[in-house]
Amino acid sequence: MDTTCFSESIYNLIPSDWKEPPHRPRYISIFKTSIKDNMQKHKMAMKSMGPPKVEVPSPKDFLKKHSKEKTLPPKKMFDRNEPRKPPVPLRTDHPVMGIQSEKNFVNTNAADVIMGVAKKPKPIYVDKRTGDKHDLETSGLVPKYINKKDYGVTPEYICKRNEEIKKAQEEYDNYIQENLRKAAMKRLSDEEREAVLQGLKKNWEEVHKEFQSLSVFIDSIPKKIRKQKLEEEMKQLEHDISIIEKHKIIYIANK
Repeated sequence: MDTTCFSESIYNLIPSDWKEPPHRPRYISIFKTSIKDNMQKHKMAMKSMGPPKVEVPSPKDFLKKHSKEKTLPPKKMFDRNEPRKPPVPLRTDHPVMGIQSEKNFVNTNAADVIMGVAKKPKPIYVDKRTGDKHDLETSGLVPKYINKKDYGVTPEYICKRNEEIKKAQEEYDNYIQENLRKAAMKRLSDEEREAVLQGLKKNWEEVHKEFQSLSVFIDSIPKKIRKQKLEEEMKQLEHDISIIEKHKIIYIANK
């Protein structure tokens, strides 16, 4: 039998020296040098957070001669008769020392306190059981505004405004009267107004009576149309009655 057919061999039983396999070469991009050169080329341009944009100074704003010199105050004439400051004391002069007062400050202060008026305490109020104190004058609890002389008196500007409103209303009434006279408008008298009002109310009662006489079941189109017509007539009459009752003076145009 041929020994080459077997996977095992007697020669493999002898231990041999293990050799570390060689490392695979590291991958290096072919564009490494071009990218590095490109980064170095544009690195200094973006060093100040973007391309620098400096406004070019105008040629008219050049530095002029004596432009930064400080201006001196105007000259003043010297006057010899002007009063001078007191002279400086001499080195040999000594201040007066040893002066004592005979006033008894303790007795004076005690007399001032005894004879003085007692200071009134500041009015306060407490609103919690924990004893929180607040100023009473600014709290609104003291009725000091009702004690003023001008309390309850209409201010002068409101009286003036009321007079202006009254005058404007009179001018507007005169304007309306003039327009009515030009347009030949006729004013209804109280008797005519009352007659028109009573006639409208009578018509409303007739329409309402006719509305009450309708059948309970509205099951046909003519009945619905009839009901809607009566409702519209009643609504229009009620509107006219309310207008006449609201306005006492009514004008009508002569056609």
